[in-house]
Amino acid sequence: MSGNYLAWATPGTPQMPASLQLRWYQEQAVANWFANQGRGTLKMATGSGKTITSLAIATQLYRKIGLQALIVLCPYRHLVSQWARETAKFGLRPILAFESTASWQHQLSTQVYNLRRGNQPFLTVITTNASFIRTEFQSLLRYFPEKTLLVGDEAHHLGAPKLEAALPRNLGLRLALSATPERHFDQVGTQTLLDYFGKVLQPELTLGDAIRQGALARYTYHPIFIELTESETLAYAKLSRRIGWALQEDDDWENNETLTVLLTKRARLVGAAANKLAALRNLMKTRLHTSHTLFYCGDGSKASQTPSAATRNQLQSVTKLLGLELGYRVNTYTAETPIAERENLRKQFERGELQGLVAMRCLDEGVDIPAIQTAVILASSSNPRQFIQRRGRILRPFPGKERATLFDTIVVPPELDRDTWEVERNLLKKELKRFIEFADLADNAGEARITLLQLQEKYGLLDM
Repeated sequence: MSGNYLAWATPGTPQMPASLQLRWYQEQAVANWFANQGRGTLKMATGSGKTITSLAIATQLYRKIGLQALIVLCPYRHLVSQWARETAKFGLRPILAFESTASWQHQLSTQVYNLRRGNQPFLTVITTNASFIRTEFQSLLRYFPEKTLLVGDEAHHLGAPKLEAALPRNLGLRLALSATPERHFDQVGTQTLLDYFGKVLQPELTLGDAIRQGALARYTYHPIFIELTESETLAYAKLSRRIGWALQEDDDWENNETLTVLLTKRARLVGAAANKLAALRNLMKTRLHTSHTLFYCGDGSKASQTPSAATRNQLQSVTKLLGLELGYRVNTYTAETPIAERENLRKQFERGELQGLVAMRCLDEGVDIPAIQTAVILASSSNPRQFIQRRGRILRPFPGKERATLFDTIVVPPELDRDTWEVERNLLKKELKRFIEFADLADNAGEARITLLQLQEKYGLLDM
């Protein structure tokens, strides 16, 4: 499939940009979606071009069957804005159905009416999941024509019962996009998602694949070990004992609610460990001349939850340390930052006017700041999906970005009693698996693996 199609004359209809040439895996994904009868899930690494692939599918559908409408579902408002920019490159004029209903309901109902009457050739609507499940949007879904493509971006969200129940059964053309379609601790939701959208299509594109294809930047990886303070160690030990008791009562990791709560509490304790500030100070003293650095303070909580007070304190402490103490030009960038302000910060960051961004919960889903050259991860997530999302966002290509540098703070588990040692070993094994995977793909893989070897030896995990 070539990207050099002639532009279609009708405004607002899908057309391939003349300058676009799909990568081989994107072409294969398009072909396999059609071969799967217009359904399927694209499991591709963050930054590998899932948005472009889905718009190429829409363009082919328009050419082949006269596709009439495209609906894109996004979990967050900033993704609506990013999709708007991408769809414009394909000649589309989307309705952005989010924020207040008054801003889009009349426009959408009018265009659906015009489409049905034959007075409009094509309709594109990009909406948030929250707006999608509202009565105002749901009441219009039945009037969309059969030739409508429904695209679910970051589709793992759509496996949640309330969202899945709102997905239209009358629209047969379905495409799910996610680097990680598997829902964390929710096998039922994962299967429900795949039942609706269709199976994961080949080729799956891992992080390593994306780097080898040149879709993501190469990187170096530098683990930094952190020890807990005395008070943190006491709290950690108490939570670890309770985790051990919870596992004795019910060793079902996915459905043990008590265990999930305890693990979340301990992850937040580790995420906000006080000694991370000292490590950050030592690191940045030698890097005050650098720019395009992202400092990530995340708590591993679900997007719908309020960040913990400890995490907010870490965000403020990191900003104070960098800006006031070291004179490093930074600003905060969080999920609560208004969209217009985010865009302004992104541009200042790209131009180097800001040397760094201190971020919280903004790398997990769809935030696109490809100018990041260095990232300092101050809170690693135990959720594999979040871990994968963050890595991919840091490695997005950008002009002049030959290689990314990642500093990853890893809290060393304290010495615990014999009863909790085996539990700790099993938990650490899950964590180390991700760190080792990331180390193995780095340009300095040998150096990074030797650093991690200390933990592997201590806990008898040399077979990993």
